[in-house]
Amino acid sequence: MRSSETISRHFNEVLKGVIRLQSHLLKQPEAVTETSTDPKWKWFKNCSGALDGIYIRINVSEVDKPRYRTRKNDVATKVLGVCSQDMQFTFVLPGWEGSAVDSRVLRDAVCRRHGLKVSHGFYYLVDAGYPNGEGFLAPYRGQRYHLND
Repeated sequence: MRSSETISRHFNEVLKGVIRLQSHLLKQPEAVTETSTDPKWKWFKNCSGALDGIYIRINVSEVDKPRYRTRKNDVATKVLGVCSQDMQFTFVLPGWEGSAVDSRVLRDAVCRRHGLKVSHGFYYLVDAGYPNGEGFLAPYRGQRYHLND
């Protein structure tokens, strides 16, 4: 039986391999066009998709636990996922400490050599944990949003 730390280490190696193969595995986004008739997306002209982070629980050495501890006191790694409007992953950034805030992870994704690229005039939808700036559209603060399915 393998230790959880060994599994976690190999899991991270697999994720790094996915990053190296991203041009073959991950679809490049196509922005929403002006002629879109999709009822969920037609309001978001030039939107390339949406992004969010997720925590994945992991086991790490005692020395590393404080860096990976989330605000809910779990020990986890943070993964940033970016999807196109047809729910296909276009960018994934794994491996951040669970203590990292969303804006820090996004800044790293944008600044990396082969990181997340946002074409001029296009944008991604983000939740309120991310900055509302060029290339990223967050909800208006102070407004409650509820989507009826």
